Amino acid sequence: MSQFLDTLAERVLIYDGAMGTNIQNYQLSAEDYGGQSTEGCNEYLVLTKPGVIEEIHTGFLEAGCDVIETDSFTASRLKLDEYGVGALTHEVNLTAARLARRIADSYSTAKQPRFVAGSIGPTGMLPSSNDPMLSNITYQQLAEIFQEQATALLEGGVDVLLIETSQDILEVRATITGMRRAMQQVGRAVPIQAQVSLDTSGRMLLGTDIAAVMSTLVALRVDIVGLNCSTGPEHMREPVRFLAENCPLPISTIPNAGIPLNVNGLAVYPMEPEPMAAALRDFISEFGVNIVGGCCGSSHEHMRAIVKACRNEPRHARPGADSNFNYKDFTRIMPPFVSSGIRATALQQVPAPLLVGERVNGQGSRKAKQALLDDDYDTLLGIGREQVEGGAHVLDVCVALTERTDEAEQMAKTVKKLSMGIEAPLEIDSTEPDVIKAALETYPGRAIINSINMETGRERIDNIVPMAVEHGSAVVALTIDEISMGKTTERKVEIAHKIYDICVHEYGLAPNALIFDVLTFPVTTGQDELKTAAIETLEAITRTKAELPGVLTILGVSNVSFGLQPHARAVLNSVFLYHAVKAGLDLAIVNPLHITPYAEIDAEQRRLAEDLIYNRPEALPHYIAYFEEHAPQQDNGNSKVDPTEGMNLAERIHWQVLHRRKEGIEAMISEIIEERAREMGNTQSEAAVNVLNTVLLPAMKDVGDRFGAGELILPFVLQSAEVMKRAVAHLEGYLEKVEGYTKGKIVLATVFGDVHDIGKNLVNTILSNNGYTVYDLGKQVPLNTILDKAIEVNADAIGLSALLVSTSKQMPLCVKELYKRGLNFPVIVGGAAINRSYGRRILFVDEQTADAKPVPYEHGVFYARDAFEGLEIIDRLTNSPEQRATFIQQIQEEALK
Repeated sequence: MSQFLDTLAERVLIYDGAMGTNIQNYQLSAEDYGGQSTEGCNEYLVLTKPGVIEEIHTGFLEAGCDVIETDSFTASRLKLDEYGVGALTHEVNLTAARLARRIADSYSTAKQPRFVAGSIGPTGMLPSSNDPMLSNITYQQLAEIFQEQATALLEGGVDVLLIETSQDILEVRATITGMRRAMQQVGRAVPIQAQVSLDTSGRMLLGTDIAAVMSTLVALRVDIVGLNCSTGPEHMREPVRFLAENCPLPISTIPNAGIPLNVNGLAVYPMEPEPMAAALRDFISEFGVNIVGGCCGSSHEHMRAIVKACRNEPRHARPGADSNFNYKDFTRIMPPFVSSGIRATALQQVPAPLLVGERVNGQGSRKAKQALLDDDYDTLLGIGREQVEGGAHVLDVCVALTERTDEAEQMAKTVKKLSMGIEAPLEIDSTEPDVIKAALETYPGRAIINSINMETGRERIDNIVPMAVEHGSAVVALTIDEISMGKTTERKVEIAHKIYDICVHEYGLAPNALIFDVLTFPVTTGQDELKTAAIETLEAITRTKAELPGVLTILGVSNVSFGLQPHARAVLNSVFLYHAVKAGLDLAIVNPLHITPYAEIDAEQRRLAEDLIYNRPEALPHYIAYFEEHAPQQDNGNSKVDPTEGMNLAERIHWQVLHRRKEGIEAMISEIIEERAREMGNTQSEAAVNVLNTVLLPAMKDVGDRFGAGELILPFVLQSAEVMKRAVAHLEGYLEKVEGYTKGKIVLATVFGDVHDIGKNLVNTILSNNGYTVYDLGKQVPLNTILDKAIEVNADAIGLSALLVSTSKQMPLCVKELYKRGLNFPVIVGGAAINRSYGRRILFVDEQTADAKPVPYEHGVFYARDAFEGLEIIDRLTNSPEQRATFIQQIQEEALK
């Protein structure tokens, strides 16, 4: 462990301020820069005007900064070539590092050691974009460029290598590769600090969000993850909060002195020293940030204020950080996410499994094969989009064809096309190491490699796993060795142990970067050795996860039913998937369109499938005989059985929502509204409200309950929501609204990091049609945006929705922020991830009264199990002040019990 990391573990480190904007204050001439051709090349000043750079460094050290950055931000060969001095790349960087080192050492004491960060900025290229000019550079070329620069900085004595102001996550990955090669070349290892720049929407230039940034960088084993430049601290707040909650590594935050203004053609940074210092102090106390500093516009005065405010500020303990973190052992802290160039996806979905789409595969799809033969990448993109829309979380990509010999080139083109057009992460599927290498050097995020095994001993592991470590990839591992495929539980687990030992103990791969496929064999052949195949697989899933903590599991589910007729396969696949998930399966390679929810399968068919899976007597002949006897009939126009026959209208609508059938739903809604209006003697508007509350909402609640019980997978829930959306949209035409009148104002949002808005949309509809004004901010909404809107409209309440356990953490943060700011908005929380006890728990902030009692948020936190209860809560909150106060008091008393 380095002295730099030792010091960082003890206290907050304060970096210096801006180099470029402080150089501008000197108003240097072309002569100062060494002539017209190098005018404006700030990095060249270490050779032509070193005194200026020394003064700037000295000023920051006098201000009390712990770390100064070398004047080498754009000193890569590619950037220096623009000034005609690329040949001096090594000299410029070496001189910059030695200059900073000398000055830092002169100020360093035992009590306050001073450090030097080797600054490496972007090249200006965007390798993961589809711009023909900006992407006209390879991963290896970038790695070589950054290796050259890092080598000189290391030789000059820097304590840490700093990647900053990054715009393209693929370039960041190449930079890290170059840095690691430089460390090997010089024989000296230092920490890597990787910082990206986010815009005011919280994304990098090409759209990468903070979750994808974190997932990619932590998997690449950097030492510090952070943000710098682009914005002032106010726009960094939500991304920093996300890192504080989720990132296991130290966090750095180095903002500009505000967003620049154009004043007479010059960039002016408007944030004064004191407000900037206060903002960074809050980042330390609230979020446990480990490193602060100043980027563009940060003067020596800014840094003096920041040092004064932050030097002795106690750092808040971060939930995302591991207090026992060993910087030399990354195998325990790898994030269980994969990512595209846009967003991250949790490998462990709640409820399971993560679905891997398998149709972007020339060996498994005629359409994909023809597209590959024709070099038709738009069609491949279309296939990928269909898979994602059908519910796939990750896409398996295989382009191998016997008819072509350019698999690596085709894979790179396909990966490029998909990564720019689809948000879902990719699984790279090939038997050839050079193909996997081409894909990983093209792909901007964290991919899955499919796959490794021990069929030829260690060869494939030794070829693939080093690439996985270099690129931070997860790896599918098949339980196959030199002897055979693992068919029994014992053999499957034995092989898994062998692969684990090599990957984790020798190569340092994280356990949760290993995804074991314990293999599925057909139980449909009648062969004695395969009759227990499903049982062996289910038991192997459970044992592998128990004996190798942290690893994940995956299956190609449909292998279990090979050889059966399609309708018989669909039932067996669906039942087997259900039991595999119960056994602990994390990922499934399956087409969601070919899976039927377990609860919807006929009870007799379920029994027969389970008999076959669990090898009960005569299971196979009984299964085959049943499906031969009950084969689907050819549709001759009148042979279809109506599953809703005998149901009343309300039951039919419920069935259509539950079974994801859009056809005819509008006509049925009209019919039932008219029927209820006649029966109840009400207006059609009143009847419509009745239908919403007694038919549609219970149907969607049934969907949610089945989802929570694991009987429905997420794609089916989303499809049911589409039916519901269509039904409600039609129903809204019957509802009366009074213009200019409102019973109250509610701000609704799905919390930051969560992309689901099914339940929230229903709440919006119900509240809107019950006389309330609703400000729906959408999904993945930053906390500050929610609070700002509530203040702007003087809301009567804030409604927060979360589908995922991980994102529900945003809810207590909102309550604490409201308390801290002294705001008075009641908070209503709901969604699949939470329950009533959670709502009561987050009512309390992290403070206590004098008699050690927990302090509640006095304006109330309310849990709504569904949209209808949400309406009831809002009605009570917008009642008389006395009734409102009584209601809030009641909630607080219930929470204290």
